[in-house]
Amino acid sequence: MHWQEICSHPALKDLPFKLETDRWGHIVMSPATNRHSRLQGLIVRLLYQNLTDGEAFVECSVDTHHGVKVADVAWASADFLRRQAGADPYSESPEIVVEIISESNTREEMEEKQELYFARGAREFWLCAKDGSVTFHNNHARMARSALAPDFPERVELLFG
Repeated sequence: MHWQEICSHPALKDLPFKLETDRWGHIVMSPATNRHSRLQGLIVRLLYQNLTDGEAFVECSVDTHHGVKVADVAWASADFLRRQAGADPYSESPEIVVEIISESNTREEMEEKQELYFARGAREFWLCAKDGSVTFHNNHARMARSALAPDFPERVELLFG
């Protein structure tokens, strides 16, 4: 199926899963927990507190050479949003892509996603662990802090765990 068919298919519209595709166009589903959703919301809020002239949002679809990947959270500059206006999925990656590690994720999967987003132009790739600790990566290495949002915390704290 093509991405637009997946997005408009009535049987797939209200699933409690994140949908992506692999390099062969097969649908890949990942369960979303309430904790995962809460971390997404918190990261969006913190991005808005640390960056201007752009948008933070969840479930950002990017067309990669291994299928459509859907970032848990993304930050896109106003320039990016103008270039990609109306695109679904985006043909480029927003500047910051954040993945929240789930029980079903492997290290290899996250490393592959990181490379796919960088190949599409991401400037930073962040990983958020289940405990809220955040690691920042550019295309070459892990960074102590984000270069784009240097005051973003190394740990995000949910109210009531």
